[in-house]
Amino acid sequence: MKRLRFFLVFLLSTFPWVVLAQGYPSKPVRMLVGFAPGGATDIIARQVAAGLTDSLGQTFVVENRPGASSQIAADLVAKSAPDGHTLLMTTQTLMTSQLIEARTYPDLVKDFTPVALCATSPLILVTHPGLPVRSLQELIELARAKPGMHYASGGMGTTPHLGAAMLATMAKLELVHVPYKGEAPGVADVLAGHVPFMFSNVNASNPHVQAGKLRALAVTGPQRTPVVPGVPTLAESGLPGFEVIGFFGVMAPLNTPREIVARLNAEIAKVLARADMRERFAAQALEPGSRTAEQFGDYIKAETERWTQVIREAGITAK
Repeated sequence: MKRLRFFLVFLLSTFPWVVLAQGYPSKPVRMLVGFAPGGATDIIARQVAAGLTDSLGQTFVVENRPGASSQIAADLVAKSAPDGHTLLMTTQTLMTSQLIEARTYPDLVKDFTPVALCATSPLILVTHPGLPVRSLQELIELARAKPGMHYASGGMGTTPHLGAAMLATMAKLELVHVPYKGEAPGVADVLAGHVPFMFSNVNASNPHVQAGKLRALAVTGPQRTPVVPGVPTLAESGLPGFEVIGFFGVMAPLNTPREIVARLNAEIAKVLARADMRERFAAQALEPGSRTAEQFGDYIKAETERWTQVIREAGITAK
């Protein structure tokens, strides 16, 4: 009898969440992006949101709230109701920017519920065509000859920022960081020749590389990517051990019901498995995610430890 009573209490306590998950989403869903439109995170968010709109029958609206290395958007999501109707498309920037700046915004590990890893991707090192360099070594030589060379990024603690900081450390260069409120504005200033170079996500800058408006010198992955054929890795270009891989994933407010998280994870997995989506991702050098929500959480914790060590060893600070 006691077992039966316990089972009934357990069932009744979980029943509202089961019903909520079955009826989810009951209204349009906001997916916040902490960067300006046109950058890698924004592009991926819109592709995933469009797929979820088709599969779940409710509109998933991408809302850009750039600034503070995505921490403004994160703060809004963290303070939203944990019902799955406000989500964050994030990168490790939220984590690394706080490690660098010691901000008090929401913590990526402690203050959110992991939902799904959407993609991972290397970066490409791009320069303005007018810069007289055609290889990583030529860029290093020029930077050594002209200490204080500027580089762009999508903000403090972004993967492109950390990539350039690692380059400065490993090649012993004096570089000046120029952070923007998103990757797209940074790419625009490199295109215009206002800033000589930057590390960039492939989907944000490769169209300009293919059009001859930017020059790709190297990729940050462990191997070359067919998306930018003929472009070597930084490791094989003279910096062995250099590797930077970015991730893009969906987070929800802390204490979002696990049934809603599980449904979102499953639906995002279906979107990522679609042939058209895989083809689109492959063209952008994106590797679709394939983890459960729990595995994504473990991945974030591992990345936090890794980047904490990189930032400490490189001496990266907000100054």
